[in-house]
Amino acid sequence: MSEIRLPLEGHCEPAFAEVRELLSASLQRGQELGASVCVWHQGTKVVDLWGGHQDRARSIAWQADTMTTAFSTTKGMVALCFLMLADRGAFDYEQPVAHYWPEFAAAGKADVTIRTLLNHRAGLIAIDKAFGLDDLEQRPDYVAKLAAEQRPYWQPDTDQGYHGVTFGIYAGELFHRIAGERLGSFLARELAVPLSADVHLGLAAEHEERVSPIHSIGARTLLTRVLPTLLVGKGMTGRVYRQVLLGRDSAKAFEKPKELGPRGIHNFNSRRVHAMELPWANAVANARGLARVYAALAGGGTLDGVRVVSKSAIEALRPRQSWSERDRVLRKGQGWSQGFIKEINGIFAPTSAGFGHPGAGGALGWCDPDRGLAIGYVPNLMSHHIRSPRARALAAAVYRSIR
Repeated sequence: MSEIRLPLEGHCEPAFAEVRELLSASLQRGQELGASVCVWHQGTKVVDLWGGHQDRARSIAWQADTMTTAFSTTKGMVALCFLMLADRGAFDYEQPVAHYWPEFAAAGKADVTIRTLLNHRAGLIAIDKAFGLDDLEQRPDYVAKLAAEQRPYWQPDTDQGYHGVTFGIYAGELFHRIAGERLGSFLARELAVPLSADVHLGLAAEHEERVSPIHSIGARTLLTRVLPTLLVGKGMTGRVYRQVLLGRDSAKAFEKPKELGPRGIHNFNSRRVHAMELPWANAVANARGLARVYAALAGGGTLDGVRVVSKSAIEALRPRQSWSERDRVLRKGQGWSQGFIKEINGIFAPTSAGFGHPGAGGALGWCDPDRGLAIGYVPNLMSHHIRSPRARALAAAVYRSIR
């Protein structure tokens, strides 16, 4: 019996037909299991497509409102929440973190600024002492204490390394100290609800039935793609895999909590993790939700009459505030501005004006203020690449469509 292949559903303007064709072909070839992609251009939603299945048995169709875990696109939403607070005068990026979180000053961190922390320059890529999901869920003050006591891996602001997990631990506690509330509640009230954007950090039980599980790479991909890349791959992915294998910075940045490491990826499908607030990895969203948020930023800070931030706040993101030709963790050229990724030109955008954040498996939230462009992409099938070829191909198709 042949597999059932569902056609794409939704809307796509004729000028963006290449985007539809690309996603459709990926689904037909099995490169995607289920996915959604949404694009805004100059204040108009021009692509809103979804298709495929939520399960490997291909028995449950991906629906218009299906969501899934979007991994590190979470960090883009966190960066935006900080941007909103700063735009309202709640803090300045040049202030020391310890101004709001005095315990953070321990171990030589008294002068680390908020900008340094959010731009992955604080040297805090890992927390040496053990902690797990139980601690994050039931003892957040204990985890914050461990984070405050941690000694940097390098002199802060002298180098850059992706804080893959610890970004969320430090940002979450700092936001709480500044705003007096957690990131999840702020994001819901000040961003998701006003924009009618399906983006959640700490998913309410009422939405659980709309969440597709994520699916890890299969044994065949592991044997034919991952292991050869680990052993002899010359690109970025191979370099990172070997760093992890050798236990260097790339490994330390992702080793805790172990329940959410490579062998615990299935835990991201649990109701327990969906309900938690893990400000580095567990936002639950669909492409339409991510695209609406970034459409506001692409449009000068406002969408459909809802003001998110001022235009001047967005202008501050234009230059790369941090850049490394070889990030100590990602082992590639990488830039940052106040927590948003500023990628190498050509990865997601042809110039450095764009910003946003990708996520493991391929998810992407991105905008280009110069072109009034916003992209959301959320798949449920993981990829072994550091930067998903599927996300890159979709972004390239979008840019070709607006020439």
